[in-house]
Amino acid sequence: MTQAHPADGVDAVLAALADPTRRLLLDLLAARGEATATTLAEGVPVSRQAVVKHLAVLEAAGLVRGGRVGREVRYAVRPAALDATARWMAALAADWDRRLARIKRLAELPRAPDRGPGA
Repeated sequence: MTQAHPADGVDAVLAALADPTRRLLLDLLAARGEATATTLAEGVPVSRQAVVKHLAVLEAAGLVRGGRVGREVRYAVRPAALDATARWMAALAADWDRRLARIKRLAELPRAPDRGPGA
């Protein structure tokens, strides 16, 4: 049986990824390598201030990191949290695959003929 969510932040990652704007920001960062909140705001339908708030959620979940370069804060994707979440999901999927394979084996077992009452 698959264990409860590991303590490595899977819950925070899943919560952060639940928002489509944050997923879009991750896509943009993955494509660009790194970017500022101002640059990212040009590619999303929300304000720069909203982008900064979304980036804070992504950073708290360990999905991005912000680093100061002069007066700018540049953000980049941190794949480790995604990797841990993917491992958890793969373990969950493997557990379900094992369960379904067992059900299939049981369903395909030859059955004794039904003799009915009084046979």
